[in-house]
Formats: sequence, structure tokens, C-alpha cells
Amino acid sequence: MTSPLVQTLTTLLDYIRYAASRFTEARLHFGHGTATALDEAAALVLFATHSPANLPGGYFAATLTLEERTAVLDLIDRRIAERKPLAYLTHEAWFAGLRFYVDERVLVPRSPIAELIERGFSPWLDDSTTAILDLCTGSGCIAIACAHAFPTARIDAVDISGDALAVAALNREQHHLADGVRLRQSDLYDGLEPGVRYDLIVSNPPYVNRAEWERLPEEYLNEPRLGLESGEDGLDCVRRILAGACQWLKADGVLVVEVGSSAEMLESAYPHLPFLWLEFERGGDGVFLLTARQLEQAGFTGS
Repeated sequence: MTSPLVQTLTTLLDYIRYAASRFTEARLHFGHGTATALDEAAALVLFATHSPANLPGGYFAATLTLEERTAVLDLIDRRIAERKPLAYLTHEAWFAGLRFYVDERVLVPRSPIAELIERGFSPWLDDSTTAILDLCTGSGCIAIACAHAFPTARIDAVDISGDALAVAALNREQHHLADGVRLRQSDLYDGLEPGVRYDLIVSNPPYVNRAEWERLPEEYLNEPRLGLESGEDGLDCVRRILAGACQWLKADGVLVVEVGSSAEMLESAYPHLPFLWLEFERGGDGVFLLTARQLEQAGFTGS
């Protein structure tokens, strides 16, 4: 049955305003690429009408076809009823200026590490970079973005989840990087090729503590728990990344890891490590950088 709203709401702007109102009323949670009900509404309406995210302002007064109006209303209803991140409904997410396919097998890309990739990890990396390892790759977004930023480098992307790697393979194919990104199912370093050393190990691993995970909004609980929760204090995976990094980093290599809300807990657990907490122009925090030399000096030999 056609909603009577299609007769009263006619323009792009009408549907964005309506969606924002519905989302606010339904108390949806945002944080998977958008931060507010209005931003989410705009993203949804633009997707449903096959409009670009950078649509010029003059088009917002454009009248939608009846088919477009129905598609928008259906997607609004699904977002409210299912409480899934919008990216799972659209199967589309953007990271470092690149489009990625996503579904419930992987986390929705949203790491501030994207900004580091866009800057080429300057000043720590340069054009001489030849090897990068992405741990807990998920959708493959970090590895694939790194392949675009460092087209001559070897990019290895690993994940313990075969389901996640299937999504990463789809994205690798979409970006024509079959030869540029190597996917491997591995529990962190366990399945890596012996003897390889990396200029950069980068990771957005699970870092949510168990109690925090149990309190997450429903949108986050629709994401794979394996990609979010990491033990009682949220540091189970990060500890293992730190412990093994030196074995796989070059002498002048660097380790970059996102730990989000577990940053304070990490500093308390490793007071002797000189974490460099990186800053971002577009928001985000909880990403540290350590050099191989700093890890070695702190006793992380990797052996």
C-alpha cells in the first residue's frame, strides 16, 4: 500500500527533514559514518535516490519521482525497525575517499586511521615503503586504502575470520587489487610468511571490554562481536599485537594501532611504553604509534 506521505513530501529536502525527525523520535544511535540524525537522513536519502554525497545544494529542491519517494520511505522504515547501521542496509561505506561493500560479516569502516593513510603516514613513512601489514583487516578497507596510497608496496591483510576475508576479497576485486593486496586467514601473526619484515604494521583490532560491549546500543550489537569485544579489559588482542610486533617490523618500522576507549587502560597496563597518541583534523582519537626501536627498548623482542 502506498503511503500518503508520497503526496505531501515531494523534494529531496522534504525527505531529509522527515527522515531526521523520524530518527530522532525513534532514538536511533549513530556512529557508523554519521554523527547526527540529520547527517544520517541525508546519507540515506542521497543513497536511495542514487545521488552523489557531494550533490550541489541547488538539487535539494528537486522533486522526487513516486518510485524514489517510495524507496526512501521504505529505507527509513527499515533503519528504524531493524536498528542496523545504515551501511548494512545499503551495503555501502566510504573510507579514505574510497567506496567499500559491507555487510554483517564485518565492522562498518569508520576508523580515523583513514586520515593517516590519506597523508601517507607522513612523516613516519615515505616513498621507500615496500611492505605493510594490516592486522584484523575485516572489510579490507585499511589494506586497500594503503594499496592506493603506496602502489608499489606489498600489502598483507590478515583476519581470523573467513567470513570477513570473503568480504575483503569482494572489495579487493572491486578495487582491482588482486595482485596488490594479499589476504590471509591468520590469528594475528601466526600464519604469516616467515622472514618477512614490514615498514608498517597497522591495525584496528577489537578493543571493547566485555562490560562495555554488553551495554552497547543495538546498532553496534548488529556488528560481529569478534571485531569489537576483546576480553575483560578490552586489551586481549592489543597485548598480542604489542608482544609480536618486533619480530615482524623492520628496524626503522612503526606500529599504528587504534584502541579507542581503551587508551587509558592501555597506558595503565604499559606505563613504560612511550605511546604517541595521534591527533586528527576530522575527529577521532585513541590511535597510538610506536617505533620498532621503542618496542625493543621496552623489552618487546618478539621472540
